[in-house]
Amino acid sequence: MNPETFSISDYLNQTFPCDCGKSHSTSLKDVDISSGAVEKLPYYIQKNGHRRSFLVCDANTYKAGGKRVKEILDKAGCENSLYVLNQEDVVPDEEALGEVIAAFDRSADLIIAVGTGTINDLCKFISYKLGLDYFIVATAPSMDGFASDGAPLIIRHLKTTYPTHIPQVIIGDLDILCKAPMNMITAGLGDILGKYTCITDWKISHIVNGEYYCKNIVKMVDISIQKVIGNIELVKTRDPKVIGNIMEALVLTGMAMGFAGNSRPASGSEHHISHFWEMKFLFEGRRPVLHGTKVGIGTVAVVYLYKELAKMSVDFEKAHRTVQNFDYGQWEKKITATFGPAAPGVIELEKKAKKNAPETHAVRIRSIEQHWPEILEIISRLPSVEKIEKMLSRLDAPINPRQVCVDDETVVDSILVAKEVRDRYTLLQLLWDLGIAEEMALKAADYFKSLQPKDRASSV
Repeated sequence: MNPETFSISDYLNQTFPCDCGKSHSTSLKDVDISSGAVEKLPYYIQKNGHRRSFLVCDANTYKAGGKRVKEILDKAGCENSLYVLNQEDVVPDEEALGEVIAAFDRSADLIIAVGTGTINDLCKFISYKLGLDYFIVATAPSMDGFASDGAPLIIRHLKTTYPTHIPQVIIGDLDILCKAPMNMITAGLGDILGKYTCITDWKISHIVNGEYYCKNIVKMVDISIQKVIGNIELVKTRDPKVIGNIMEALVLTGMAMGFAGNSRPASGSEHHISHFWEMKFLFEGRRPVLHGTKVGIGTVAVVYLYKELAKMSVDFEKAHRTVQNFDYGQWEKKITATFGPAAPGVIELEKKAKKNAPETHAVRIRSIEQHWPEILEIISRLPSVEKIEKMLSRLDAPINPRQVCVDDETVVDSILVAKEVRDRYTLLQLLWDLGIAEEMALKAADYFKSLQPKDRASSV
């Protein structure tokens, strides 16, 4: 396994013993990112021995690619049926799952998702539960879940990632991807930039908690990031090579999650902030913001907080004192107030994880103090917050929560409680461990207030 020379095809249909102690492999059989790739769909169906396909898309992705997929399969004599979810903004919740299941063609032995995030997650989950294979025909390079083995769904109001399987085939037709709305392309870029902070979170957790870590997987992700940002100025021109690089990076980071056995290589504190905002929008009946767009803004926030933390003189004596001051009752009250209908799920997660319990907190504080110079060195490798902002804003992508109608109070709450959506060690838990979460949350809110209009993008 050599991330420096491998392309996507080199990872397929192989098993790689790794010096991390694991063997890495993927059950993904084919990835086709090229002009006209969708025309080869009948070939991939026949290659994998499928008889009848059930196509799923929404109103937007039907126009972007679903109609064409249906025509190609009909012309090739490939048996199929089509279902179109007609909601303007499909949410991956119980209602959408039930709708697709109710429409499912029981004679189909393959599900083909035509779309991106939500459509992919619904089909991935349903095909897994039904014991069927599935393909994804991407209509935008907007998120990194194409090749992952988890499906983030909103069940009982709580954003939860369920274990599933990965597709047999991923089709990324550049003729379709290059025509995607620009905000979906920049959402994909935001998701890729989020790898800077999630990898930093992973490295720190490895040091503090002894969590499993693989340098080869990290190298896969790092190379993907560099390949994208090397020609970032060409994104606005919809250059096929650059759009292809974005799609490849999104697929590779999804594969990296499969290699790691969890979403560590692609999701950290920036994603937890995004999940919290997404749930808040749903509770309030507001139109959702693209996942990668929120991740991009969350990345700005996390890089800013990491850099501010590195400037501080941490009072470890104070941190040790906070261990004994944890008030579970006050914590539960805060969770109930901020998570609303999702609060029971969050509270239940903490009862299982016990990540805020004084005994586990005390162990982490000692480890953080012991390894503080190493932690600072890891933080120093992050790009500056100005660099992240520049890469996003030059493409008119949002860099400020206010641009997506996230107010100052929600920014503060997200720094304080977004860590509770997952049992995973990130910057947000680190700030809490050090007893400075509230101070840093207010700093972040003040920072975003200080950004001038000229520093802000014009559209969501």
